[in-house]
Amino acid sequence: MDAIEELSQLSDSMRQASALLADEDVDEAASSSSRRASTFLNVVALGNVGAGKSAVLNSLIGHPVLPTGENGATRSPISIDLQKDGSLSSKSIILQIDSKSQQVSASALRHSLQDRLSKSASGKNRDEIYLKLRTSTAPPLKLIDLPGLDQRIMDDSMVSDYAERNDAILLVVVPAAQAPEISSSRALRVAKECDGESTRTIGVISKIDQAASDQKALAAVQALLLNQGPPKTADIQWVALIGQSVSIASVQSGSENSLETAWKAESESLKSILTGAPQSKLGRVALVDALAQQIRKRMKVRIPNLLSGLQGKSQIVQDELVRLGEQMVSSSEGTKALALELCREFEDKFLQHVTTGEGSGWKIVASFEGNFPNRMKQLPLERHFDINNVKRIVLEADGYQPYLISPEKGLRSLIKGVLELAKEPARLCVDEVHRVLVDIVSASANSTPGLGRYPPFKREVIAIATSALEGFKGEAKKMVVALVDMERAFVPPQHFIRLVQRRMERQRREDELKNRSSRKGHDAEQSILNRATSPQTDGQGGSLKSLKDKSSQPEKEGEGSLKVAGAEGEITAGFLLKRSVKKSDGWTKRWFVLNEKSGKLGYTKKQEERHFRGVITLEECNVEDIVEEEEPPVKDKKDKKDKKANGPDPKGSNLVFKISSKVPYKTVVKTHGTLILKAESAADKAQWISKISKIAQISRPQPRGASPDGGPTMRQSLSDGSLDTMVRRPADPEEELRWMSQEVRGYVEAVLNSLAANVPKAVVLCQVEKSKEDMLNQLYSSVRFD
Repeated sequence: MDAIEELSQLSDSMRQASALLADEDVDEAASSSSRRASTFLNVVALGNVGAGKSAVLNSLIGHPVLPTGENGATRSPISIDLQKDGSLSSKSIILQIDSKSQQVSASALRHSLQDRLSKSASGKNRDEIYLKLRTSTAPPLKLIDLPGLDQRIMDDSMVSDYAERNDAILLVVVPAAQAPEISSSRALRVAKECDGESTRTIGVISKIDQAASDQKALAAVQALLLNQGPPKTADIQWVALIGQSVSIASVQSGSENSLETAWKAESESLKSILTGAPQSKLGRVALVDALAQQIRKRMKVRIPNLLSGLQGKSQIVQDELVRLGEQMVSSSEGTKALALELCREFEDKFLQHVTTGEGSGWKIVASFEGNFPNRMKQLPLERHFDINNVKRIVLEADGYQPYLISPEKGLRSLIKGVLELAKEPARLCVDEVHRVLVDIVSASANSTPGLGRYPPFKREVIAIATSALEGFKGEAKKMVVALVDMERAFVPPQHFIRLVQRRMERQRREDELKNRSSRKGHDAEQSILNRATSPQTDGQGGSLKSLKDKSSQPEKEGEGSLKVAGAEGEITAGFLLKRSVKKSDGWTKRWFVLNEKSGKLGYTKKQEERHFRGVITLEECNVEDIVEEEEPPVKDKKDKKDKKANGPDPKGSNLVFKISSKVPYKTVVKTHGTLILKAESAADKAQWISKISKIAQISRPQPRGASPDGGPTMRQSLSDGSLDTMVRRPADPEEELRWMSQEVRGYVEAVLNSLAANVPKAVVLCQVEKSKEDMLNQLYSSVRFD
């Protein structure tokens, strides 16, 4: 044990020498180095599952902290940094976590490791489990327990990470039962690949007690211990262990010296089993001595190079002192001049890293182009602009309903909530750039040759620069948060004005498309009606010239004046008097055409016209006989003349009937809610009412969009003579809200893109530029010369 402790002190000295040659601070090198630093005190255990690696390492530690057996198979690398503390009892174990220390028991630590290993049962976990322990029984070594080489997780990359280090001692663990087949051991093959000359390899034959009755195995073990085994094993130092001595001691933990007693018992037991083996290669004490010998050999190889390097470094320092002058360095003014000179060297190195991207400088731009925009793109916009979430926010806004006006207050609240999410990526960008600048400060200080000669002064320079960067980080966070708050605080009202304008424009385009489709249907239907009642044809190839001739002749009293055409007599035409909307006391004579197949009643001013001035859909109407109202007296001769020209005097007879819509508020034709007509004779009136009533009473499927309870339908006669056209239906609130949320999302994405471009500018201004000027000025003014 004393040999290992002396080697530990020598290892610290060699580490300090290495740091000095590399112009590194010893404390910083120790804190920033990996957990397996170059100390020549690393021991890596290699072997298959069940070889007893963990039991061997427990024997070195002096406590059964590593799980063993089937349930304790190592599935992840376990690194244990041991420190010897003679003030502790042999039973105490101190677990160190960062700067804190905690006393633990071996069983609690073992169960904790077993739980962590059970979570790695999939065999895919490569994360190292690191422990730092202080005991009075363990040598100051770093022990690495690797998973079994026959496990899936153990590939060449993991083996090389640990076994190929030039300062690592390889502990090849082979159970005694497999000693006769030692040549085929994979652990031995891996050790030979990493250490061909076996200058840092020690062989351990474990579980001797389990093979005590196997004479063949015992013979093979004794041959290995006498270096008489296969050629591959001849140049390796072998040690024999039982491996469970620590577990036995933990059971017999009643006395303070139980471990020493157990190790002695182990040695005696091995002597009784391996009677022909050298006693210096039996037991845990022999293993510690073997490790000390190997570590000493490795250090002897390294020491001459270190001494040569230190001599050269000393000569360089002497030459530099001569160049600067002894008087300048020893005086107060010389010290200040030297300090400023070193600060200027540091400044040149720092600016070189930042401006040219040397070292870690490129990571600043990489953050702006990679992590930061990616975090902005990963903001959960889908969740916030989900229609249910938008609806909830809008309904929570006071006094706004989406189907009345643009829900501006709710949408503004939604915009503010989404933009609030941009603060976290902006802060993370500031933190990332800060870490890069801190790394650049350390790298610049380490690459400044003059600062390497004065480690305390270098630490002070780094501390001042890091403190300044902390202040710049706080200012940058305030700036980027202010950028986001500016966008949140003011959403231009023009955006919501355009929102309403786009909605109206969209509705107008939809109406144009609907009207265009309706006009095409109307023109086709009107063309059919015109052809059917045209003076030239009856729609079946027959001539209707006689209709025109007969209509031009005066009608005989008592005979009907209606004309019938079509193959089945479905076309009926004749003159009717229509109540004028311009003159409340007048009637206008119009030529009416009824198509019983289409259920339409159209009229023209003259019989020769080919285009109807109005068309009535009779299926949507009612027809009824009404009592004629008293007409006002004729005032002058001109009115009498007009009245006579418009048609026969219907006075003394009830020839009036009315056509009205089945839906109370719908129009019949143009803007007329009802249409009052007067026939030329009682026979004509009866014929018109009969045919119109027959069509109006036919039950046809309700047009699409019509309300089943008699509400407004989607089709309605227009004043331009269209037969059918669509009216504007009420807007669907949810559809309108979905459309508006899409528009708002477009605005938010535009703002986020703007922030993604402007936040890096703020970071460069508040951190990078200030570090190039203010930080260095602060360095010059803060350096102490005491």
